Amino acid sequence: MKIEIVEKTKYDKDFVKIAFDPKIAESFFVEKNGGKTLVIKSPEKKDINRRKFVLLCRQVVQEAKKHRVKKIAVDFSDLNFKSVSKKPEEIAEIMAENFEMANYEFVRYKTKPKEGWSFVEEVRVIGEKNYIREIEKRIKKGQIIGEETNACREVANMPGGDMTPQVLVQEIGKAIKNTPIKVKVLEESEMKKLGMGGILGVSRGSVEKPKFIILEYLIGRKEKPIVLIGKGITYDTGGLSLKPRDFMAEMKMDMTGGAAVAHAMITAAKTGVEKKIIGLIPAMENMPSGQSYRPGDILKTMSGKTIEVSDTDAEGRIILADAHGYAERYNPRLVVNIATLTGAAGVALGERASALFSKNKKLSDKIFDLAEEAGDPVWPMPLWEEYKNDVKGIHADLDNTRANGDWRYGGAIHAAMFLAEFAEKFPQWAHLDIGPRDTVNPDELLGKGASGVGVRLLVKILEEM
Repeated sequence: MKIEIVEKTKYDKDFVKIAFDPKIAESFFVEKNGGKTLVIKSPEKKDINRRKFVLLCRQVVQEAKKHRVKKIAVDFSDLNFKSVSKKPEEIAEIMAENFEMANYEFVRYKTKPKEGWSFVEEVRVIGEKNYIREIEKRIKKGQIIGEETNACREVANMPGGDMTPQVLVQEIGKAIKNTPIKVKVLEESEMKKLGMGGILGVSRGSVEKPKFIILEYLIGRKEKPIVLIGKGITYDTGGLSLKPRDFMAEMKMDMTGGAAVAHAMITAAKTGVEKKIIGLIPAMENMPSGQSYRPGDILKTMSGKTIEVSDTDAEGRIILADAHGYAERYNPRLVVNIATLTGAAGVALGERASALFSKNKKLSDKIFDLAEEAGDPVWPMPLWEEYKNDVKGIHADLDNTRANGDWRYGGAIHAAMFLAEFAEKFPQWAHLDIGPRDTVNPDELLGKGASGVGVRLLVKILEEM
């Protein structure tokens, strides 16, 4: 999609102008002076907040697609709501970001219809001459964020049979071209030397070999790096603890955390963030076979801690344990891991927020605020010391589920507490369980499938922390 800002005097009648009216029931066209206007239902101006503004921007593109309009023009003064931000340039960024996100659909495997796809091709934002330059910069930035969020969605939507660990390596390699990001991939033999028993145990059942993807973006400052860790299970059957049928199809998206890490770093590189950033993505499949790891197995991680496996479908925390062990060599000032880790987070929060865990309240509060700004909402959950006893193993240091007490309760908390045991050496650490938010909700006004959750929040963290 091409998005540009032009002066009011340069409005082109080939473009369908967008107008807003809170009193109408549904959108309709008006023809006047040889040009067309598409009138869209909007909230009352007094009711507009940041979340409703995001939906309004998406609605503009969705209505244009619905009516197969390829070129639209929007008067920026119609969207410059002080209730959203007092900075017009920030509004412009949010607008462009959500125009891009609303225009995306996963069509890679569909036959192109005779009439073509309904995507919007061009958007002209009509603005005042005195602020065009500053707004133009933020439109470009917003567009990059939207594009990289969509790139995350594209990878996460790919079928598990096509999106293997090796393909994920290739896709990330293509995506980082023309950026300063460097990639290194540890193969199975190297992981054995490092003692990554968690990753090697989980991957044992698949014919696809595991990959440990390391991304390095080292620009500017002398400070210690931020490390982002993303779960990269390219397909999760649950292993021998096989998932029920109804939960299997969407398990191609179990690598969303890893994709979010990669595309957040790419966004940071493209928008000129000057930080030292490391991305770690353990990528593999969790499959049942004669070689699979079993309930009752004990795995030794890179840190030396041992894990008793009670459930092979609680594999994400096991592979992230080894990633945390590897992160120690960077002596990071902040570690944030992101994963579609538990269904229990969705049970606790529904499908409208990711679960946020950190023992550092100041860090938790900051991430909560950044999540609201980013449009990737989170909700903080407890990591009290009392939960620590629940994940102690009987025959090993830790159990990968709740070993003491009823396993049905507090699943997201126990997964986070398990990970916290591998994060003790980090001065600041946070865990994002994006299990509730990996797929789009119907009222989000986005194409069905992967949501790209986490990209926008991670970008904010990289910019602001």
